[in-house]
Amino acid sequence: MGLQSSQASPGNMKFVIIAALAAVAFAAPDRPYNTYGSGSSEEAEILQHDFDLQDDGSYKLDVKTSNGILVSEQGRPEGPDGAVVTSGVFSYTAPDGTPVEVKFVADAGGFQPDSDLLPVAPEFPHPIPQFVLDQIAKAAEEDRNRSPERRYSYA
Repeated sequence: MGLQSSQASPGNMKFVIIAALAAVAFAAPDRPYNTYGSGSSEEAEILQHDFDLQDDGSYKLDVKTSNGILVSEQGRPEGPDGAVVTSGVFSYTAPDGTPVEVKFVADAGGFQPDSDLLPVAPEFPHPIPQFVLDQIAKAAEEDRNRSPERRYSYA
């Protein structure tokens, strides 16, 4: 059971965001994080954590850690029914040393990441071979030459 748009107000929005942040903080494990499963027990320190929440429900978040993770994100309630539209970027170094940067937008269209490291679908429409085009033309010509009563009959 979700909030109806008539119930959403900047005060409710603040409460929801603060409650979500508190839940994440309390859910954090008591053990230190290992660095990418490398067996290192080095803990990453938070070097910067700036969170600015405005009365209208918009926010800006910037986080930087000692192991090179960077997050910059902003959002505002301008989606359908006051949904928060978010955009930003996060970056880190993969275990193999590859620098990773992902830009994103999260709106009514869902989460839309953009990165050179993400797979890309083949370009469409792809070229159609000539023999296929010839067959399509032949079928169209045969349809034109049929008598009207048999034109759409497949019996």
